[in-house]
Amino acid sequence: MSLLFEWLENTVQRRPASAGSGLLHRVDRRAQELTSMGIRDGDWVGLMLGNDPEFVVLALALSKLDAVVVPIDPTTSGRDLDMTLDAAPLRALVTRPYAMDPLTAPAGALRVEGQAPAARAVAESRHRISGTLLTCTLYPWTRPHLHDCDDPIAVLFTMDAGGDPKAVVRGRTQMKGIVASLGTTFGLSEGSRVLCAAPLFDCQGFDFGFLAALPHGASLYLDDGSAGARVAKTLLDQAIDLYAATPREFAALARVTNAKSLQGQRTRLVCSGVALPPAVAQAFHKRFGLSVLSCYHSCETGPAAIDLGGLTPKSVGQPMAGIEIRIASSEAEPLANGTVGPIWVRGDSVATSFLPRMPVRNGVVAVGRGLRDGWLRTGDLGYFDQAGCLHLSDREDDIVKVDRRRVALGEIESCLEGLTNVKAAQARVEYDDSGSTLIVVEVTPDGRCRQSTMLDHCAKRLAPYKVPRRIEIAE
Repeated sequence: MSLLFEWLENTVQRRPASAGSGLLHRVDRRAQELTSMGIRDGDWVGLMLGNDPEFVVLALALSKLDAVVVPIDPTTSGRDLDMTLDAAPLRALVTRPYAMDPLTAPAGALRVEGQAPAARAVAESRHRISGTLLTCTLYPWTRPHLHDCDDPIAVLFTMDAGGDPKAVVRGRTQMKGIVASLGTTFGLSEGSRVLCAAPLFDCQGFDFGFLAALPHGASLYLDDGSAGARVAKTLLDQAIDLYAATPREFAALARVTNAKSLQGQRTRLVCSGVALPPAVAQAFHKRFGLSVLSCYHSCETGPAAIDLGGLTPKSVGQPMAGIEIRIASSEAEPLANGTVGPIWVRGDSVATSFLPRMPVRNGVVAVGRGLRDGWLRTGDLGYFDQAGCLHLSDREDDIVKVDRRRVALGEIESCLEGLTNVKAAQARVEYDDSGSTLIVVEVTPDGRCRQSTMLDHCAKRLAPYKVPRRIEIAE
């Protein structure tokens, strides 16, 4: 059995009368059902679900079978899903009811334009998961060959340079490293309460929700984050100990007029993904009486640095327990404090295996997937101040964060430059005081260009979160 199920069993053994015993029973039954469907040791199984309790049950059941859990965003567009499945082929996929099977449909069938190639996979079998509307479909499969990871437990997806999906493989070492760091930093225990409104398929929800609660025997509260008033009430009524979100979600909480103060509670509020705007930090503190803690966190590294005191929101604080961070050149040569340069991270939580695999070329470590002596070149740029706090400044590539999702600006530029009347496109991001991230593109026309036409062109070819919020026509 895999590590996730071991953690559940350990909790039940320590507290036989806890709610974990009921969860263990559900997991055992679901594991038997998955076995009858044909799921075996080592199979990679995708879970295209949101923040549904069934996600937790299925993930633990797969762990009991020693299968690999692969969370996938259920809103993934056809084009991105094609590339996702090319990067990490799956033995099975669990989905909610769809008009078409996302795997057996012709590649690109969900796109508006393009050719109609033959079906890319033929399902071996399809099963309804009892007591749910979920469907588990099995496909012909060849196990991916991994480098430096012999015991994969979970595979999370993020975006690589150029807009291509990248599979980040987490084994026993990485999972234990993340759990140890979270437990030491936040003092998590069996009495702790964790609120997860971030999607479980996203690294923020998976790490600060699922992995923060399960190994420590803490209570996990799931929410979809759509209602700020409901989240504010849960934080107070359930005396939540840990809650992670994005600046936009903290800004929405600060606008809840009837919210009660959290002052006096031990709640740790963590912001990761993009920098916390000072206006959001001030508004939230004024409304709830608590500071939001800025955190440096990525799918490849797990939680890496945090400002535990909440005193320097412009920085992401100092390295978390078990993590080393340094500023070094692209050739891994250390740089002096105060010098802006590439951020390198080392620790047990740092991933060592990625798909598709990218070999080191000419001795250059690849951004976001290359390691040297255990140090991962993250692709972020930053510096350490005199107090030893890490400040983020930019990226080495064109990857930006829109809420929780990574976006390659080059992909958006290429999409617009595919129009005959567009000579060139330059994309950038803007951050407003509400915590929102806006994609803005400046277009150099080669003829008559209408903004509505260009936005429609992007909407048909890009995922919704990649579509520019505004297009400017350069003179």
